[in-house]
Amino acid sequence: MKSIPIKLSFAEEVKNFVNIVNRYPYDMDLRAGRHVVDAKSILGIFSLDLSRPIALEVYTDDCADLESDIAQFKI
Repeated sequence: MKSIPIKLSFAEEVKNFVNIVNRYPYDMDLRAGRHVVDAKSILGIFSLDLSRPIALEVYTDDCADLESDIAQFKI
């Protein structure tokens, strides 16, 4: 498993992020404090507090291609 800190501030960023992560077969979650949602769910993401950074948890160790695609969201 790999944890990547990201920041999603605007609705358009959330939409772009979901479109990118849905291209990958791995399971992914977003964790904000004690709340965890499916990273591929746009509604789940909007239920999180997006004013603070969140952690993308990818359940594989070989995700360099995903990391390069989401570089604009990494902090």
